[in-house]
Amino acid sequence: MAKALTGKVLAETLLPEGGVALRVKQALLVVAGIVALAIAAKIKVPMWPVPITMGTFAVLTIGAAYGARLGLVTILGYMLVGALGYDVFVGSSAELSGVSYMMGATGGYLVGYVLAVVALGMAARAGWDRSMGRMAAAMLLGNVLIYVPGLLWLGHLYGWEQPILAWGLTPFLIGDALKLGLAALLIPGLWALIGRARG
Repeated sequence: MAKALTGKVLAETLLPEGGVALRVKQALLVVAGIVALAIAAKIKVPMWPVPITMGTFAVLTIGAAYGARLGLVTILGYMLVGALGYDVFVGSSAELSGVSYMMGATGGYLVGYVLAVVALGMAARAGWDRSMGRMAAAMLLGNVLIYVPGLLWLGHLYGWEQPILAWGLTPFLIGDALKLGLAALLIPGLWALIGRARG
């Protein structure tokens, strides 16, 4: 049974091998992922110096659980829903949503979401999601891929003479470290449960 799971990501342990049932379950996973991303974006946990939002946690764990291809379809679907004006992003609202919100200060981070999902999916396919250490490393890479375009876009919008790192990086590091640790426990822990259930 261990060999049968080699090279698979978590979501694929739930999927049939092929046919219509596979496509239906993939579609359901995409819809569930979009809903999870939208809900997580609105969750704020009190923390110093800023509240922890769970959007990045959902992005990275979906990337790891779904793999690169299904994860990419899911995150692009989420972006499409947001572009249509639905209030699904961390800072979007009834007053500010859609493409105008996406082109604002968080635009670069949204690009980073796409990059991070693909990277986490590839890492999971390579088996990095089976151990806490490698999962933590993959999560760290995912966070870097979110922050780099995010900070570059902030600098482009507001100018590099502004305190870009103080606006878009340093206040979030403590919360991101906690989320990284949580995901590093969660995904390998789910694999351990699957292994015991099927062993």
